[in-house]
Amino acid sequence: MTRVRHNDYGVLSPPALGSWQPRLTVSVVIPAYDCQEALERTVASLAAQTYPAGLVDGVVADDGSDPPIHLPGARVVRVERGWGRGAARQAGQLAATGDVIHWLDADMVLNPGHLEAHLRWHHLIDHAVVIGETRFVDTPDEEGAPTPYTLKTLESTRRLRDAGASAYLLHTGASSSVRAELLRAAGGVDTALNMAEDTELGYRLAQAGAVFIPDPQAVGKHVGPSTVMLREKEVHRHNWSYLGDHIPDLRWLRRHPRRIWLVPYVRVVVTATTYEETRATVDSALAGTLVDAAVTIVGPWGELTGERRASLDEPLLDLRLLGNLYAHEPRVAFAESAPASVAPTPFSVSVPTGWALGADTLSSLVRLAEQDTLGLVSAVLSETEGGVVAARLERTAAFARAARFPGTPDDLVDEMFGSLWVAGEEHGFTPVDEAEPLTGDTAKWRGLAAGRAAELKAARAEIDRLSAEVERLSAPPGDEDVKGPLSSLMRHLRSAG
Repeated sequence: MTRVRHNDYGVLSPPALGSWQPRLTVSVVIPAYDCQEALERTVASLAAQTYPAGLVDGVVADDGSDPPIHLPGARVVRVERGWGRGAARQAGQLAATGDVIHWLDADMVLNPGHLEAHLRWHHLIDHAVVIGETRFVDTPDEEGAPTPYTLKTLESTRRLRDAGASAYLLHTGASSSVRAELLRAAGGVDTALNMAEDTELGYRLAQAGAVFIPDPQAVGKHVGPSTVMLREKEVHRHNWSYLGDHIPDLRWLRRHPRRIWLVPYVRVVVTATTYEETRATVDSALAGTLVDAAVTIVGPWGELTGERRASLDEPLLDLRLLGNLYAHEPRVAFAESAPASVAPTPFSVSVPTGWALGADTLSSLVRLAEQDTLGLVSAVLSETEGGVVAARLERTAAFARAARFPGTPDDLVDEMFGSLWVAGEEHGFTPVDEAEPLTGDTAKWRGLAAGRAAELKAARAEIDRLSAEVERLSAPPGDEDVKGPLSSLMRHLRSAG
């Protein structure tokens, strides 16, 4: 199986339509609500596909239609739990039997090679998410075109080959496909979401290591405008109320300085040692400028019992004290072993106990990783006789993809995403006994920052005024009287800059 670097699927060579022998089965899942007529048209286009009919299973998830949907050409399952598109998509995929799940809107008309175009990529790699070309039309006989947003995104990213970690933003339920195994590894569809469930699912598929591939030959016509096209601002207002909780990548939705979010941006993993050392490391991780961070403390928590004990002399006293200290801190979790994956959190940072993080350490490491979409950043903290002591920032998506291939995970991540070694001191790591105390009045510093911002704004305005004055005084050539004030203004400008 070919290894894809970042999202550059150009290394894959899909066969031409009609020139290959398919073997994978596909379940086409269509969530539906009171749309019998549109569905009949969609199912008819499915019946005309070039992909072998014996490998295609159509599943319509009826989300409470009245009267119930009846379609001879497809299996119909009723949504029994919840309602909305998330619940319908999940009900449909749970009933599906195919190797590949193909999402499809109920008002789509597919070109004959649509399924074949999708499925040829899934025969090449098992972690592809294929996105069809959805064209919006008023009637099925029109040619139509994708939305301007889609066209602009594809053009600016070489059809997502250069999209890096944000390729999932084009994932849509109108026409996309994914291996059933990858979908279920990512957790399936969130049944609580009745809008933007496809974007949220795309994000989790990305954390599971997916490669997103838009195929221009997988054409499907969406008859009628989408809800976004009709009510874009209202749709964003609705969806952004909860997407910030689910997708930490959407940084503009997380501007509050102290909010706690459902999915952290970074999870720090610390192994419990002494109470004092572990506390210093954990507290420093929670006190940084990257506020949507969480911590997992690894230790034998299951050995702590409620039986009578010598309160000050029990063997696991330090572990119990740590449990007491963070019992009610929502950003701290306890685990028996280091998590194999922190998905859907996009980054994990493992820190040796006894080392403190600086205020900007997590932000600095993430910025460095994001510059080139690196999969691993290792920060050297010290060198001992036993080897190098290092902290590690790991990109969840990178290690999830590496796990699909034989070999050493770090080497595979380096090949497909890139890795880097840095000096821990340059990113704010210090031994806990040398770290600055975690004190200070945050409101005071925020107020000071606001004051400095106002001063900077006033200084820039003065520079603009002086620049305009320089330009005015420079206009009359050869005027000797201007030299004196002009020279003075230039000196003023240099000092102000």
